[in-house]
Amino acid sequence: MIRDTSAQDRQIAVPRSRKKLFVWGGVAAAVLVAGVVLVPAAARLMSSDSSASSARLRIAEVKRGNLVRDVSVQGKVVAAFSPTLYARNGGTVALEVQAGDKVKKGDVLAEIDSPELNNKLKQEQATLDSLALEVERATIANRKAEAASQTAYEQAVIDRETAEREVDRNRKAYEMGAQAEMTVLRAKDALSKAKLSEANAQKNVQLDRDTLAFELKTKRFALDRQKLLVEDLTRQVDELKMRSPVDGQVGQLLVQQRANVAAGAGVLTVVDLGAFEIEVQVPEVFARELGPGMAAEIQDANGKYAGEVSAISPEVVDGQVIGRVRFGDKRPDGLRQNQRLTTRILMDEHPNVLIVERGPFVDTGAGRVAYVVRGGVAERTPIEVGATSLNAVEIVSGVKEGDRIVISGTDQFNGAQRVALN
Repeated sequence: MIRDTSAQDRQIAVPRSRKKLFVWGGVAAAVLVAGVVLVPAAARLMSSDSSASSARLRIAEVKRGNLVRDVSVQGKVVAAFSPTLYARNGGTVALEVQAGDKVKKGDVLAEIDSPELNNKLKQEQATLDSLALEVERATIANRKAEAASQTAYEQAVIDRETAEREVDRNRKAYEMGAQAEMTVLRAKDALSKAKLSEANAQKNVQLDRDTLAFELKTKRFALDRQKLLVEDLTRQVDELKMRSPVDGQVGQLLVQQRANVAAGAGVLTVVDLGAFEIEVQVPEVFARELGPGMAAEIQDANGKYAGEVSAISPEVVDGQVIGRVRFGDKRPDGLRQNQRLTTRILMDEHPNVLIVERGPFVDTGAGRVAYVVRGGVAERTPIEVGATSLNAVEIVSGVKEGDRIVISGTDQFNGAQRVALN
């Protein structure tokens, strides 16, 4: 009889599987992590009025720095001085240059043929010569008249002296009984008459001198007036030659060769190549804040150059205000008319203020509300916005340095007080 193996069997302890331990440990860790993550999230959801995805939001940090209010626009290079030459008198134009020619100051660019003006100048010059002869003739006649008056006066003096001697001779003869008293009286009467003639002759000398001087002065005034008239006509004839007022380049010919133009008509333009400015078109919203004297920054391919606003147009055209910016001490080389350059106008600066990147939140909250992010929750916070620039906004109150603000549009929050960010 074969015995069974029960006497040989013994119970062996089976060890636990290490793989199962790792599995159960991972499960426990996942549960723990999920609890750490989900419990605060759940708490945020429970305490929030709404939720949103942070991936769809732009969040920026509030920092302290300098806020520069500026406006950046595209400008074009224009000549600061580009005069137009006008015809001072009517006539036929003879152009001496072509558009684009380089010219120097004083060069003759065009000449107007005006026979009427030239003939008038000749006539007035003849009148001037005639008046000059009249003045010379009057000067000679005055000298002759003054000489005649002086001669009459000297003759009167001689007559008086003769009468005095005659009176003295007759008086002595009368005293000696050789002459009648009547003769003495007649001599005295002749002396009185001679004295009167002398006095009148002396007065006539001065009166004649004054009269002749007045007549000569009148003729000289007429001569001077005629000289002024001739000088003015000479100037007008000289202006028939239209000269360049600056060193530069002929810009545009406004008339054709040998065209007949009226007085005051434009003939051509000259561009001063030594003085350029930037013409900018600024949006209407900045018009009230712009003014001459504001600093500007002009940029081209070679770098940045300092500038200054020189003029602002008083009118708005198509929502734009036209302004002029002049270069500072330095300007780019090789500038050309109508060349496009980026221009930045610096309106003002606010140093050491709280600033944040500019975004739609300013318009969404009307500058009075922002959502400050703390612990994964965006909380609606009253703020006060100060100055704004192209890329930054000044925050006057409501936040502090280091706070993070939702700067994108917050319409999706629907005005909720607290929004959980997923």
